[in-house]
Amino acid sequence: MNDINFLHRNFDKDLKVKIIIVEDDLLLGISLKKFLEESLSLTVQLYRSSEDCLINFAKDHSKQEPFVLIADISLGSGSDGLLLVDILKEKGFAFVSIVMTGFASIETAIKATKKGVYHYLTKPFELDVIKDLLVRAVKEKLNLVLQENREEQCKGKEREQGGIAPNIVKLEIPQREDFFYGMLGRSAVMKEVFKKIEKVACSDATVLITGDSGTGKELVAQAVHDLSFRSKRSKTQVNCGAIPGELLESELFGHVKGSFSGAIANRVGRFEYAHGGTIFLDEIGDLSLHLQVKLLRVLQLKIIEPVGLNEAKKVDVRVIAATHQNLEKKVQEGLFRQDLFYRLNIVPIKIPALKERREDIPFLISYFLGKFVSADRSNEITFTSETLDLLIAYDWPGNVRELENVIERLVILRGGHTILPEELPAKIYRTNPLTTNHYKDIFELPEKGVDLKKILSDIEDSLINQALGRTGGNKNQASKLLSLNRTTLIEKLKKKGFSLGSSPN
Repeated sequence: MNDINFLHRNFDKDLKVKIIIVEDDLLLGISLKKFLEESLSLTVQLYRSSEDCLINFAKDHSKQEPFVLIADISLGSGSDGLLLVDILKEKGFAFVSIVMTGFASIETAIKATKKGVYHYLTKPFELDVIKDLLVRAVKEKLNLVLQENREEQCKGKEREQGGIAPNIVKLEIPQREDFFYGMLGRSAVMKEVFKKIEKVACSDATVLITGDSGTGKELVAQAVHDLSFRSKRSKTQVNCGAIPGELLESELFGHVKGSFSGAIANRVGRFEYAHGGTIFLDEIGDLSLHLQVKLLRVLQLKIIEPVGLNEAKKVDVRVIAATHQNLEKKVQEGLFRQDLFYRLNIVPIKIPALKERREDIPFLISYFLGKFVSADRSNEITFTSETLDLLIAYDWPGNVRELENVIERLVILRGGHTILPEELPAKIYRTNPLTTNHYKDIFELPEKGVDLKKILSDIEDSLINQALGRTGGNKNQASKLLSLNRTTLIEKLKKKGFSLGSSPN
């Protein structure tokens, strides 16, 4: 069938379009299937190879019934999604194709376009993206309209629960005692951080704040300054990783006119500007060894030397430094001076990652909703219990900053609605699909039954493969992702015939 005839075919407006997914990543395939079934009320069939699709679907499907094919380009056992497109076209099926790949290239994109593929999608992607593509593809190519099934889905849940609305979680509003100088936390670990800030603020000791990106190191530095006797004087901040090394020395210590090309006037450095107050050196781990020596002298002697000036200036400054890096490891590698590390690490404050204080996540969500929802509440969002479970279970590599961005995005894109699990960003929904009750009916039992051992083994194989892929083959890290002992994982790999490689990890 050529594309011109296909585009001008008239299908029955009441015809139900089938969705065929061919994806060897079982978890992704299941997530896509459940999401499209629930959001568009369509029949969705999932196959793990092009061979399965041709044997089980193509031989029985009527060539007059249109469908949408969503296929991975690189399938296991040498299968090829683009080849499947060619075969189905040769057999005369009426379909629109969307292909996916985790290894995008210009050559593959051109090849897909030449084959008449509607869209070439690069992984990872959000589930909403593929849903919108489906709706457009069916309208443009089949002249049919797909409707999102949110209203019926909610009504169905109400009927199942005896007329009760979906299980929407009412988030508790944080209380005054949960806040501490711009920070929010009710967990024991955060309360300990707050206590430590109060204690160290009363002294004039140098403070080293450590923690992953997005945990709030700048807020801790501000709290230490605000609670100290220097609070009435200035606090200045320098990001040591954001300023080129050749300019950072002048930024920190100042320079005199003519000391280097471009020095057209005297400049006061940040240390001198902060005299009597506090200087916050963010990303101190990025400081060059040359500047580490100069900073050590400032900490020891309380003097600075502007670039081009052969005399020292006295400064009275409290230093607060912060880093997301492991400075002790950098000391061992010779990248950070040991004497400077000891000078900085007089009072260490480690901020826990968000995944280490999951009990604070609902309060943070409530706080961010108050920040982004409009005064008339027209764009207010609510969460089902399943959605909140996913948000709490997610590891949040970007920590509080990432959580804030996600809530802002949901308010903008989904304002006025209840957020369902599949409406979360794909990285959250797909990372932990089995934490919701979806696992209870994630498979439909065929009439002839199933080989349960084989299905469970396939799922286990898929998860092990993904864990090893995500960690670059590191078995220690993979075992942590799977909550297994390393020895248990290795035994499973041997039993299943996985290649153990030569790595000791």
